[in-house]
Amino acid sequence: MTLTTDNLFYSKRLKMTPPRPEDVQTMLQWNEDPEYLRNVDTDLAIPYSEKQLEDEGETKNKEVYFRLRMHEEDMLIGFVVIHSIEWNNRCGQLAIGIGLAKHRNKGYGTEALNLILRYAFHEMNLDRVGLDVIAYNAKAIRSYEKAGFQLEGRARSAVYRDGKRYDRLMMGILRPEWEIHNQIHTEGEHA
Repeated sequence: MTLTTDNLFYSKRLKMTPPRPEDVQTMLQWNEDPEYLRNVDTDLAIPYSEKQLEDEGETKNKEVYFRLRMHEEDMLIGFVVIHSIEWNNRCGQLAIGIGLAKHRNKGYGTEALNLILRYAFHEMNLDRVGLDVIAYNAKAIRSYEKAGFQLEGRARSAVYRDGKRYDRLMMGILRPEWEIHNQIHTEGEHA
């Protein structure tokens, strides 16, 4: 393997950064969006307090957490984390969120996925990254599939929202799959 001169933390439009104290005010706005709260977690949609948001992203042994910012404006738009890391098995779980509705559906999620997967496979030396997503979140599922994730299973009727039951989908990507997927898409950009 040859080392790349690409910046591990930068993609075309985004960068992964550590948390900053000023992020909390932006993230409080995200808490006012029930779509964000209901898509980012299967738990109750409860807004975090300012104190909880200040503590979010504190480095822990079993996770690697970044905030997502746009290059040019240095504007916070989301977060990405590899959590539940099992170093002995070289695998972890991914979570991602794009905060405000105005930043969704612009390709930032897919770009952030490619960025964090490059970090997970090349820097963290993981062999597998998994995630779970609620079946009604079709936009996220499409983004995960674009990045190369495959459906691995489902927990039937695992999420209850607005009087309806939804499946929870388990998806995953292996390092060799990502490398092939990434190579195909990189070659397509240069063609």
